[in-house]
Amino acid sequence: MSAPAAPSRRFAVVTLGCARNETDSEELAGRLASEGWQLVDEAADADAVLVNTCGFIEAAKKDSVDTLLAAADLKSGVHQIGSAPPGPGPQAVVAVGCLAERYGEQLAAALPEADAVLGFDQYADIAARLEDVLAGRPVASHTPRDRRTLLPVSPVQRGAATHAVPGHALPAQVAPEPEAPDLPEGMAPASGPRPVRRRLGSGPSAPLKIASGCDRRCAFCAIPSFRGSFISRRPSDVLAEARWLAEQGVRELILVSENSTSYGKDLGELRLLETMLPELAAVDGIERVRLSYLQPAEMRPSLIEVLTSTPGVVPYFDLSFQHSSATVLRRMRRFGDTDRFLDLVAAIRDRAPEAGIRSNVIVGFPGERKADVAELERFLTGARLDAVGVFGYSDEDGTEAVSLDGKVAPAAIARRLTRLTSLVEELTSQRAEERLGSTVEVLVEAIAPDGEAEGRAEHQAPEVDGSTTLLPRAGQPYAIGELVTATVVSTAGVDLVAAERQPAHVS
Repeated sequence: MSAPAAPSRRFAVVTLGCARNETDSEELAGRLASEGWQLVDEAADADAVLVNTCGFIEAAKKDSVDTLLAAADLKSGVHQIGSAPPGPGPQAVVAVGCLAERYGEQLAAALPEADAVLGFDQYADIAARLEDVLAGRPVASHTPRDRRTLLPVSPVQRGAATHAVPGHALPAQVAPEPEAPDLPEGMAPASGPRPVRRRLGSGPSAPLKIASGCDRRCAFCAIPSFRGSFISRRPSDVLAEARWLAEQGVRELILVSENSTSYGKDLGELRLLETMLPELAAVDGIERVRLSYLQPAEMRPSLIEVLTSTPGVVPYFDLSFQHSSATVLRRMRRFGDTDRFLDLVAAIRDRAPEAGIRSNVIVGFPGERKADVAELERFLTGARLDAVGVFGYSDEDGTEAVSLDGKVAPAAIARRLTRLTSLVEELTSQRAEERLGSTVEVLVEAIAPDGEAEGRAEHQAPEVDGSTTLLPRAGQPYAIGELVTATVVSTAGVDLVAAERQPAHVS
């Protein structure tokens, strides 16, 4: 009689920040599941809780620290994360992600409530590290370093890189093909140089990482220092993961990176994205492909052409303008100005009048004058973007902008933030109203008891661009993952209300 099998370890993942972090969390979940760990939904039911932190701006850092503290309180029985019924509570709380990578030992010293602080280099051995934590063995906190120094300066020499990049596993770290191991349902088999992945959600859309890092040196941004220089995933790996996501029920792929317009430059072909997009749209089961994180200075006519004319690729432009005053942009170490940006918007809408265009802007950057704010207002008024995030500038550790002169007083930043936010709300509401009577394709993501459905039109990315409510229809109810052709009948801010479009009757 054989001895009973030891119960598997249980883990939960709490993800903060952007869609890139979502893919990293799913990599961690896949690695743990392949080692026999059991994924649970609630932190209270886990032996170990991974908090995938965000280290982008001050508010995101605070949210990450608060979440780690809440998980630590859960461990001691103080309160729960979320509203789930009480469980036994986790034995370990581990910080991973951008905040952990950026601050490492400093975060560990400031937050002793976390049982370990692990960096990207430890993802490949995440199961062993969690076992060490649970066994009480010492686990050295991550030592931060500028990850830009880990790759060659020349992009085309980066293919031989041997250091860890989340989402870019090395061939030695994955099971060989075709003798891939049997993996739990919902987890991707390794295919070429990529890690296993386990979906943490069940919705009809999913992020798909196409690259990591950034070679730009924007004065306000610390991301390249802890995410590293730009490196593309190979098209074969991206396509293999897209096919797996389609098998998991995904209908919309959201392509993510730190800078998608640079895709392929380290593979010897800057226009590789224009080739790959139609191939992704042709994957069986995929209805929509959405490209995110575009740099205006790197946009090119061939990419606009593909994004506005390829069936299955939505005409959606997530353009990182940040400002439109030439003076401010140069101090930011960026390029462009109001008129160039308006020309870019016009070129897109000449090709696709209904294209969705979103952006983020920063007010109060050092040296910004009232005339610069007026120039930004001129751009926003002329561009009529679908969605805009407005942020007030704040110093970020390790960035050039910290040492710039001409700092704007906090009270002035607050006033400009309020003014620009109000303007953006008015302009984006007007843009939504321009869609009244138009036809939209809505991907259904949730269904209400009254028969209404919630989803997103082509110009709406998850969580950032609003949503579309579909009015109840007679007969068969809506289904999650269904694409519904509908007519916009009303708006509320950036959100739309639409009625299913009935096919024309032939007399």
